[in-house]
Amino acid sequence: MGNFAVASGHHLTTQTTAEVLRAGGTAVDAAIAGALMACVVEPVLASPLAGGFLMVAPPNKPTQVLDAFVQTPKRKRTLADVDIREIEVDFGQSKQTFYCGAGTIGTPGLVPGLFEAHSEFGRIPMAELAAPAIEAARTGTPITAFQAEVLGYVEAIFMASEGSRALYAPTGKLLGEGDILANSDMGDVLEIMALEGARFFQEGEVAQALLSLDGGHLTGDDLKSYRPIGRKPLQFIRGGVEVDLNPAPSLGGVQIALALQTLPADPDDRQLARCLFEVARIRKETDLDHHPLNGEKILLDPAMVGSLRKTLSAHQAATRGTTHISVIDQNGMGAAFTLSNGEGCGVIVPGTGIMANNMLGEDDLVPDGINSWVEDTRLASMMCPMALRDGGLTMLGSGGSNRIRSALAQVALKLIDRGVALEDAVQAPRMHIDDTPQILDFEDTGTEEHREALLAEFPSANPWPQQSMFFGGVHAVRQTMHGFEAAGDGRRSGAVLTK
Repeated sequence: MGNFAVASGHHLTTQTTAEVLRAGGTAVDAAIAGALMACVVEPVLASPLAGGFLMVAPPNKPTQVLDAFVQTPKRKRTLADVDIREIEVDFGQSKQTFYCGAGTIGTPGLVPGLFEAHSEFGRIPMAELAAPAIEAARTGTPITAFQAEVLGYVEAIFMASEGSRALYAPTGKLLGEGDILANSDMGDVLEIMALEGARFFQEGEVAQALLSLDGGHLTGDDLKSYRPIGRKPLQFIRGGVEVDLNPAPSLGGVQIALALQTLPADPDDRQLARCLFEVARIRKETDLDHHPLNGEKILLDPAMVGSLRKTLSAHQAATRGTTHISVIDQNGMGAAFTLSNGEGCGVIVPGTGIMANNMLGEDDLVPDGINSWVEDTRLASMMCPMALRDGGLTMLGSGGSNRIRSALAQVALKLIDRGVALEDAVQAPRMHIDDTPQILDFEDTGTEEHREALLAEFPSANPWPQQSMFFGGVHAVRQTMHGFEAAGDGRRSGAVLTK
């Protein structure tokens, strides 16, 4: 029987996480080391100047969530005074508008969150946890096929400034698969951070370098006053399994909860598709984006759940840059860490090698348009680290912006209702309904019967001929009485290790 399980979106992230566990670190130690490595080798998806959510499930103790996501600045400058640029990303069968520039940078929370989590659950010194990421940054690592694909999607952002081009296009052409990405400046920053703590990012040289960017909203008070927030998870029971989700102001957790509490046992694909349509409609009608803190009360009210069940029984319907690490250690502690840099702001913070987040330019997070955010507010997010407890423990999460809610709900249903193997649940074909327009996208990789049934009921559906990163990337680990399992999502270069 093994004694740990790790799953992430990059083989070096997984390898680093596993090495910490072999050295006797906790699941949280391992997740911290993995997160730092992800910032080096998954630069579109994770950054020390961004944010994330960490769910910790200690053995025989309540699950906890640490919100280290991005905060809006305390004061907003006018559009005329900020640096904001618009680009469109083509995913092949779907397009999405993004914004970059210094005016899209929100107050980062990842580094304060890492040190907060380490102080409560860490065992190994931070300098040792950061060492693999520091070495990788200084010596360089080959760009994987998946990271090359992701870079290609956001080429306009990563070619937007001289500093970014120097790192990601040193020959004038964007780095591709097999090319070496080295970032000695980030290595130096991580080394000092490990010794000085979060203060280095909130008040020290990194803070001053971030504030030196022209056209941004941030002030020294924004950085200095940032604090991670501990939250009690959104929790309910389905099929005898305790489900723990990221609570408000997460938008993803409450939508997943609504779907899982509404659907009948073992729903078929048409029932699931109807439910996804209705959850998207309810999100819009209840104005969840503008009132995320009220989401649990509004959406999970028994009357709402009952009404949706009734609607689904009678109704026939007429579709961002994130990465995730899941860990369970030898003592049964689980950690699920979802990280996001948006797509990056396109600007390298001087002397750091780090591209800050563009969360103030994310359509999903600022739905009323650029610069419509409210000052000094923790941004809502679709990110949703997740735990399932049924005598054993499963930790999972996904990247994929709006697709996170669909991906996690579908994997959870297969695990809870059908009891399928972890790998099968993660790799099964997926579907998604976005909020606007409401079109069913689905992976046409199942049976002909599956395809015909969906198209018969949803004639305007959009079949995808193969698996795609569009549908998220669920990386999951599980411990049962039989041992450890891990599943990495092939849609997002999943890499696993168990022992």
